[in-house]
Amino acid sequence: MVTAFAELPDAARLRAVPVLAGAVRASALTGGITNRNYRVQLADRLCVARVSDPASDALAINRDHEFANSVAAAASGVGAPVLEYCPQQGVLVVEWIDGVTYTEADVRQAQNLPRIASAVRQLHAGPTFVNRFNMFDIQAQYLQLVIQRGFRLPPRYESFAEQVQAMAAAMAVDPEPLVPCNNDLLAANFIDTGDRVRIIDYEYAGNNEASFELGNIWSESNLAPHLLPVLVEHYWQLPAGSPELVAKTARARLWALMSKYGWMLWASIQDGISDIEFDFWGWGMDKYERAVAEFDSPEFDAWLAAIA
Repeated sequence: MVTAFAELPDAARLRAVPVLAGAVRASALTGGITNRNYRVQLADRLCVARVSDPASDALAINRDHEFANSVAAAASGVGAPVLEYCPQQGVLVVEWIDGVTYTEADVRQAQNLPRIASAVRQLHAGPTFVNRFNMFDIQAQYLQLVIQRGFRLPPRYESFAEQVQAMAAAMAVDPEPLVPCNNDLLAANFIDTGDRVRIIDYEYAGNNEASFELGNIWSESNLAPHLLPVLVEHYWQLPAGSPELVAKTARARLWALMSKYGWMLWASIQDGISDIEFDFWGWGMDKYERAVAEFDSPEFDAWLAAIA
């Protein structure tokens, strides 16, 4: 709903950002589960202002990294141009990208996967990001915090530690080159402008393996199993059915599993600290239950063998 700028809950913080000082209209954007986002009309353009709070530091978000990586993503031609960053107010302002925000149903359409793969390749070919993102390290950091703070753990969570170690060891044998990755490509972070797909939101961005990005896309929108090799094939430009495609698909599948396992702890932390009205625990358990099914699957050892 459009409202007077002065009536926004974060009006004082937003007014302190020079580029927003002359704004008169704004509307809250729904769907965010970490920050508060606003669509703001400036004199000559539309923009998005993201307001964050210090509590999000517990989620392994570094706002200076986010800003630098957002600038790099914009330079690649995939991300939105950055208009201003005001760390004192916790505000990042980027240009509005006019287009259709994807839903999970859009990502599940096979005809969209080549366009998504193209956007991801363009991001990965762009300027290097300023930090490393490794889900094994993030998961360990989250787990330590969850235990220290007494947040909830789902049943059997720590019983999969041996399989996680086996994944980490297998991944380390022949690692992929690191490329600038978004690392959090849920459907709503894809904007279809008609001629191409753009990618937004670089809170968790960092240099990572491309296979993590592909597995995370597949996992976040809960795509059918047969669509992962389609996405992997279009990204790597590999022949269908080739041994290379089988190995890359297995690697993406394992990263997708580690993604679900790690983001479950993100949900536990948010469940304990966030004042946003959202079922974080249910959101995380949906991912975790799918992860458990994959840990328990007879295919798990085959995935490990395929990447060796």
